[in-house]
Amino acid sequence: MTPPEPQAAIAATGLRKSFGTHVVLDGIDLDIPAGTVFSLLGPNGAGKTTMVKILSTLIRADSGQARIFGRDLDREPDRVRAAIGVTGQYSAVDGLLTGAENLMLMGRLHGLGRGRARRRSTELLERFDLADAASKPASTYSGGMRRRLDLAMTLVGGPRLIFLDEPTTGLDPRSRRGMWEIVRELVSEGVTVFLTTQYLEEADQLADRIAVLDRGRLIAEGTPNELKRLIPGGHIRLHFAQADALDSAERALGGSRDDEALVLQVPSDGGLASLRALLDRIDGASLKVEELSVHTPDLDDVYLSLTGRSGTEQKAAAR
Repeated sequence: MTPPEPQAAIAATGLRKSFGTHVVLDGIDLDIPAGTVFSLLGPNGAGKTTMVKILSTLIRADSGQARIFGRDLDREPDRVRAAIGVTGQYSAVDGLLTGAENLMLMGRLHGLGRGRARRRSTELLERFDLADAASKPASTYSGGMRRRLDLAMTLVGGPRLIFLDEPTTGLDPRSRRGMWEIVRELVSEGVTVFLTTQYLEEADQLADRIAVLDRGRLIAEGTPNELKRLIPGGHIRLHFAQADALDSAERALGGSRDDEALVLQVPSDGGLASLRALLDRIDGASLKVEELSVHTPDLDDVYLSLTGRSGTEQKAAAR
């Protein structure tokens, strides 16, 4: 028998939201499998945070339907809230409380008894490398420590789906990569992550699928590699040991050459079929290639092509 399709963590059709005459979301469809990372990219004001607020039951869509693990957002909001956690760009950590007290407070809000809340707090403090700072006020924590504590607080209730709304904004590269490792660990345990980010490298590193939101519409969706193949500029780089081998390759394959580096660049979409076809041509022409590498546009190229704005410009505008 064919195994049943896994239940979607998020399934949405036709989501629309306006504020006055300004349309923020204009007919959004989503199908996000459980246990994956889905990243939503888009310029400031594209509707990313509004999407998170709708899916986390903080506000209601004007029209359309959405389900979280099969639970309707409008009909079963309490059941939905029990399955999700939200960590935003602006931390919910209380700076006057210690790390342990913040976690204890969150445990009590989730209805845990005092003993169970204490055990859960201790477990999360150790997991997020905060045990040594457990008795210190959160106001003394570094930015990376506060983000880890904020995420730990989100996990107190054991959510199956976590919304990370620009969770690493303002962090240094080391702290950002530390957060990436935490996200990977969560996903390996079956947690689903809905990530909005202004860092294209972050989406490239973490996401199974990426969608680009612009002016309230999803204008592209796919794996990072699928999105990179949407725009021209990809090529296969062939390196040769001798100039005569480069000459022979150019005659057989075309492309552009670099005589100094003994390199031939052959246009390609980076896909497996394109690579296989090129290998067949190389074999047919009996070419001796020393090294082969596939080069595709990066997500910044994709973002610029789709939205007319680069990721670097987007980050500068967000400061």
